[in-house]
Amino acid sequence: MIKLPEIERKSKEEIKAFQNELLKKQLGYLQENSAYYSELFKNQNIDIESINSVEDLIKIPVTTKDELQKYNEKFLCVPKSEIADYVSTSGTSGDPVLIAMTDEDLERLAYNEALSYDCAGLNTGNTLQLTTTLDRRFMAGLAYFLGARKAGIGVVRVGSGVPELQWDTIRKIKPDALICVPSFLLKMIEYAEENNIDYRNSSVKKVICIGEPLRNQDFSDNVLASKIKSKWPLELYSTYASTEMATAFTECEAGMGGHHHPELIICEFLDENDQPVTEGEAGELVVTTLGVRGMPLLRYKTGDIVKPYHEKCSCGRTTFRLGPLVGRKQQMIKYKGTSLYPPSLLDLLNDFEEVKHYVIEVFSSEIDEDEIQVKVFSTNETDEMLDRIKDRFRAKVRVSPRIQFVSEPEILKIKFPENSRKAITFLDNRKS
Repeated sequence: MIKLPEIERKSKEEIKAFQNELLKKQLGYLQENSAYYSELFKNQNIDIESINSVEDLIKIPVTTKDELQKYNEKFLCVPKSEIADYVSTSGTSGDPVLIAMTDEDLERLAYNEALSYDCAGLNTGNTLQLTTTLDRRFMAGLAYFLGARKAGIGVVRVGSGVPELQWDTIRKIKPDALICVPSFLLKMIEYAEENNIDYRNSSVKKVICIGEPLRNQDFSDNVLASKIKSKWPLELYSTYASTEMATAFTECEAGMGGHHHPELIICEFLDENDQPVTEGEAGELVVTTLGVRGMPLLRYKTGDIVKPYHEKCSCGRTTFRLGPLVGRKQQMIKYKGTSLYPPSLLDLLNDFEEVKHYVIEVFSSEIDEDEIQVKVFSTNETDEMLDRIKDRFRAKVRVSPRIQFVSEPEILKIKFPENSRKAITFLDNRKS
């Protein structure tokens, strides 16, 4: 069982001072070991001795995914002989980026995930079923496994898909919790109902959900979470994480945002001009990793628009919490005068029982304006169903994109492309 770090219950001022000290150490490490950042400091005439606080980071240019991709090896801070594992991003928002990890980085990764399990109330004596892959350079699956072992949690590695195998494992091993993509829970429910499995009374009581949102911006359950809970009375815990930052923000039982771990990461929230937003406003999350030896990142732009919440949580933690993802900056759609993010569109489609699969494509019109095409596989392909979907879009987001019914094989080919680790539900085919 991992003990909750004292810093997570300290005052805002104490957390700030704590992070300022860790930042100074990380800057020194980058100056000495990172070819990329030492060159950046030199070329920009940056004296790291002048960076004494998180607020001073504004003096340093941000790092983008394009730069991490283009100069990948320059970010490496250790000899290749010290690399213990290579992971890569999923590539859902661009080409996959390779990240090299040392033994110390793997230990940090395990510690991070052990803290996440503690947030969700999982510790020694619990058993966790992983419905995610550990292969294909996937960091998350590795993190869940290493973190569980560090926390004293038993693990059964089933892997992705195959509801029959998931239920057979649950019957035999009786795990307390799952790591799962929430939409896959609906597949498990469907299989259980078709095969007379009493899933509501199974051993599984909690699910740490990955890859898809569970909350609306006011922290209420979104359509997907409501649909799952209406069938299966589970405790669902939302998470936010990325390979580049090797850190996760996981909800506690309060369900009011993912908790920040100050010893692992520094977070900034910036506007379109890379300037800090007013405290409490949503902005692009920019991160500085702490304690990473292999490929530490300084002011790395995640591309994700999120809102921080600074009030003390009912669980006793005083660290800030990340609210539900508003959207990815590069995926913002300007459609008929309305600004939209894919999560708001995807959630609408989850509200229809008849809609089994969907993919949203955005592309450029002949006059370079954003256009939206929604491809849907539905068990009901009538004009009445089409009108219902269009009416829901008009009511919720005030616009109605093109809706097209397609066959199941056609949409599955788009949604699950070869070699992809994640289901693809949004395609950005704009010219830019």
